[in-house]
Amino acid sequence: MLIKQAADLRYSDVTPKSLYLNRRKFLAGVPAAFLAGRELLSPSARAFAGTTKLQTVKSSLSTTGEKITPYDDVTHYNNYYEFGTGKEEPAELSKNFKTSPWTVSVEGDVAKPRKFSVEELMKLAPLEERVYRHRCVEAWSIVVPWIGYSFSTLLKEVQPAPKAKFVAFETLYDPKQMLSPFQAGIPLPYVEGLRLDEANHPLALFCFGMYGETLPPQDGAPVRMVLPWKYGFKSIKSIVKIKLTSSRPPCTWNEVGANEYGFYSNVNPNRDHPRWSQKTERRLGEFFKRPTLMFNGYPEVASLYSGMDLIKNY
Repeated sequence: MLIKQAADLRYSDVTPKSLYLNRRKFLAGVPAAFLAGRELLSPSARAFAGTTKLQTVKSSLSTTGEKITPYDDVTHYNNYYEFGTGKEEPAELSKNFKTSPWTVSVEGDVAKPRKFSVEELMKLAPLEERVYRHRCVEAWSIVVPWIGYSFSTLLKEVQPAPKAKFVAFETLYDPKQMLSPFQAGIPLPYVEGLRLDEANHPLALFCFGMYGETLPPQDGAPVRMVLPWKYGFKSIKSIVKIKLTSSRPPCTWNEVGANEYGFYSNVNPNRDHPRWSQKTERRLGEFFKRPTLMFNGYPEVASLYSGMDLIKNY
């Protein structure tokens, strides 16, 4: 059982105390209409409503030699606060999430601002399967065969202006389908950001699927980012807006707790979270912990941070 495997991590240990106390009111505050008619998804379910098979090519950027985390673990143990603050809740509460039609607006400091449908985005480049390690700030990790292409492909399409230095991302927020900010315990819509050079790195994946299929709702359907050298909350889900800017954009968890969640949030075992160590992690589906690797084991990104103090710039 996943809960037993993570028994040494209490919810109050991995969440800011003020938010943790508010979330205890979560079930009492959820609208009855939101919960009406829901069915508990079986952990043995292989696919979710709306997922379809994808044609992919293998990528040389894949992590090699590591066991892939079981699909059921990755799709039933999620952080997606718009659909619940417990790890098992998003798979259940997002099952009727409408992801079609869907558009992504790319705007700001670009020569060719445009709104793309997901179908248009998926045709910009061949879809690659990339097996990446993924490390959560709460000290658990996964290995997933994601599907997408380098985000730099989209950036080339819109042509960033010379003054563009950062990329801001925004998740859909639909109060008819999602929890309120009070119930979620964080400001909504969820926002994230990267430096432009980070977004242009080949490992930065614009992601449409996993395990050979389109993304299920709880894992970020229909399109998300996957940034394997950063802690998981940086890999924003269900994107509706991308904006290039000259100034650093706000990021949800950095705004909520700047002393705990930095703008960069690179995986760094030498920079402890204020309330727990980041030196080890537990892979979902495994019992024993393993050492956490610098940049999550992706040294090819180190040049992005040359000369920076990675304890101060966490």
